[in-house]
Amino acid sequence: MNTVLIDRLKITHGKSVLVDISLNIGNSLALVGESGSGKSLTLKALLDLLDPGLEAQLQMRCAFEWARGKSVALVPQNPFTALSPLTRIKDQMFVPRERSEELFGLLGLEKGLLERYPPELSGGQLQRVVVAIALSSMPRVLLLDEPTTALDPVSKETMISLLKRLQGVMGFSLLFVTHDMGVAASLCEEICVIRGGRVVETGNTAEVIAAPKEEYTKALIDAEFKNRGFRI
Repeated sequence: MNTVLIDRLKITHGKSVLVDISLNIGNSLALVGESGSGKSLTLKALLDLLDPGLEAQLQMRCAFEWARGKSVALVPQNPFTALSPLTRIKDQMFVPRERSEELFGLLGLEKGLLERYPPELSGGQLQRVVVAIALSSMPRVLLLDEPTTALDPVSKETMISLLKRLQGVMGFSLLFVTHDMGVAASLCEEICVIRGGRVVETGNTAEVIAAPKEEYTKALIDAEFKNRGFRI
């Protein structure tokens, strides 16, 4: 089982409490909130990458060892800064060539791209390369830091479809950090809305979006879907 129960994650800066939440990462969980809500801090804490001066208290339960780069992998927000522009893609995979080509095949990338440099690829291609790198360690949990933000609408839909298919093939769980309710609705079964480092609302994604209980959640939904004619 890949289920991860975070009984409590508390992030502090001196006497100030920045984040104090609990999460249940099952098959797929979207962590949603506006900028400054604590989403990125939560990811950094889970990866033990908090900035100096910040402290985290983490109480969690899972059936495997939580280890960054092994059982847990990250897909960062910006693929343009995640890769070295002066190094061929193949030399940034850190797995045998055969495994790199296998991962590229799963992500719909031509194996010839392994010989190219990052600036020679499109944004959509680069994001899929970053996903391939993250999946090369066969993680139990994949953390995604708004990976569709820099993508055009077509590439965004392609990425969502790919992640769903890859999850079915590889069996990892997803924690998807985003401010985009539309992507959360398309990708994740469960949703957790946070504000000011606290959980505002949580539950089944479709149910929360269709009938939010909290005003803050309603405001996020209205801001995202009001002018789109969205239905779920």
